[in-house]
Amino acid sequence: MGIDFIGDIHGHAAELEQLLFKLGYRKKGSVYAHPSRKVVFVGDYIDRGPQIRETLELVKGMCESGHATALMGNHEYNALCFHFQERGGGHLRKHQIKNIIQHYDTLKQFQNKQSEYEKYLEWFKTLPLYVETEGFRAVHACWDQQQIDFLQATLQEQKLTDALIYESVNVGTALNLAVEETLKGKELALPEGETYPDKDGTLRSSIRIKWWENPSQMTYRSISVEPNEKLPDLPLDAADFPSQVYYGATEKKVFFGHYWLKGTPSFQKTNVCCLDYSVANQGKLVAYRYSGEGGLDAQNLWYV
Repeated sequence: MGIDFIGDIHGHAAELEQLLFKLGYRKKGSVYAHPSRKVVFVGDYIDRGPQIRETLELVKGMCESGHATALMGNHEYNALCFHFQERGGGHLRKHQIKNIIQHYDTLKQFQNKQSEYEKYLEWFKTLPLYVETEGFRAVHACWDQQQIDFLQATLQEQKLTDALIYESVNVGTALNLAVEETLKGKELALPEGETYPDKDGTLRSSIRIKWWENPSQMTYRSISVEPNEKLPDLPLDAADFPSQVYYGATEKKVFFGHYWLKGTPSFQKTNVCCLDYSVANQGKLVAYRYSGEGGLDAQNLWYV
C-alpha cells in the first residue's frame, strides 16, 4: 500500500477531512478509507484547535479499522503526564499555569465527558513513538539513531507502559533523554544571558535545533529551527556536540512534525521532510504522498 504521512493536526478536524478528501479518501460509515493507501499520522492530535474530540474520533477510528497508524506526539505524552498522579502527590506534569493553558482547549472540550477523555488517554498509551520500514522512518520530532536504538531495546512494540511513563520523567536518565528528544527534539543552550520569547510568550534560554544539519558548519542563529534574527550569529562550540551525529544524506527518508514551520511546504534535505506547517496558527495541514519512490518529490506534498 502507498503511505500518506500527515503532520500535526491539533484539533483541526475540518482541515483534516478536507485533506483526506483531497488525497482520495472517502467515508465508509464513520471512517475514512482509501482503496490502496493508508495514513501515518505523526502525532499531536490534541490542544489548541476547535475540534479536538472530532479529531480524536476520526484518527482513532481510522487506526482501529486498519486504515492508519498514529504515532505519539509530545502533546499526547504531555497529556498522559498531566493526568498521571505522582506517588507522593501532584502529577508527573506539574499543573503550572503554562501547562494548564497548553491543555486548556482539550480539557474544555471534554468538560462533563471525563470518561470519554480517559478512554482517549488509554488510547494514547497504545501509540508507538516511531515506525521504521525498509523504505522510510517516521517519528514526531527527532530521529537520533542512538536514542531510537535505546527505545527499541526498552519499549514494548515501540510503546510506553505505565511504569515506563513514570520512569520517563526522571530528568537525566537515559529513558528521559530518549523520550524527550524523540518527541520534543534536540535543544541547545544559548550563550549565558541570551534569551528569547517562544510562540507562546514563554522566555527561553535554549533553542530547538535542526538535528538533520552538520553542527560544525552552523551558528546559533542558523541551526535554530525557528528563524530568529535576534539569536547570536556565533559559531557553535564543538564541545556542545560531543556525540552529535547529524542525519546523513544516505539515511532512509524520515518524516516528522512538531516544528511549527511557516510558508510553502518544502523539504529540509533530500531525505528529510517536516510536515508541521502550523495549521493551529492559520497555517497549513500538510501530507506527503509516498509510493516507494527513491527520492522525495515536491509534487507529492499536498496541503490545505
